[in-house]
Amino acid sequence: MDERIRSAARSAERSSPFRLLARGGYVANGLIHVLIGSLVIAALVQGGRARADQAGALEAIASVPLGLAVLWAIVVLLGALGAFHGVHGFALRRESRRERWGRRLSEWGQACAFIVMGGIAAVIAVGARPDPDESAQEASRGLLGLPGGWALLGLAGAGVGVAGIVWIVMGVGRSFRKQLRLPQGRAGRLISALGAVGFVSKGIALLAVGGLLISATVQRDPEAAGALDAAVGSLRGLPFGEAVMLVIGAGFIVYGVFCVFRARLATL
Repeated sequence: MDERIRSAARSAERSSPFRLLARGGYVANGLIHVLIGSLVIAALVQGGRARADQAGALEAIASVPLGLAVLWAIVVLLGALGAFHGVHGFALRRESRRERWGRRLSEWGQACAFIVMGGIAAVIAVGARPDPDESAQEASRGLLGLPGGWALLGLAGAGVGVAGIVWIVMGVGRSFRKQLRLPQGRAGRLISALGAVGFVSKGIALLAVGGLLISATVQRDPEAAGALDAAVGSLRGLPFGEAVMLVIGAGFIVYGVFCVFRARLATL
């Protein structure tokens, strides 16, 4: 990669305002996860009437006084965090070429995820009400209508499932600590435990989403597909499904709290 691009990226990521906005992005991400977790628990208590996904959380924000202002702040902060990860991907230099490209792809993947989250917040801020479950079904219907599209849908489900396993492994192994400056003693152990619970819970939720996509592939039925809300709701009829829903909901809240600590402790 051109050294001029690396140099420009390193200069950008040293900007104090840029770093401050990126840290604010972790707080915004934490708020969204706390709300999603609360909606999962509300859906469990209310019998499924709460919409337990990112769009539902953002719509809940929009419905309160000054909610639109908060939504636009979330758009800016998540966009800044996504941009920071993207810039950081260009700035990497210490590892070997192979390790550097592995980390670079990871940084760019995170950049895309945060920018998409910010984009959803922007869409809701201007008055739209997207339905992730319906979008997943429409995408599945489109794929299943193509020759061999069932295989692509199955691969998508498998990919989401693998991502879930990666999150669980990161939580169990606590590899996320490499990206933090954890304090010594009890405080550091507590923050590490919060991260472990949060990562595992998100991994379980992703496995559930991947399972829906694979189910839609096997049944050749796009209506069987869905996003987080449908995935969490599908657990209700399973043995111990309500307990798993409770774990996921509580875990998302814990992950949101962890993200607030991460805003302060991340090695940006």
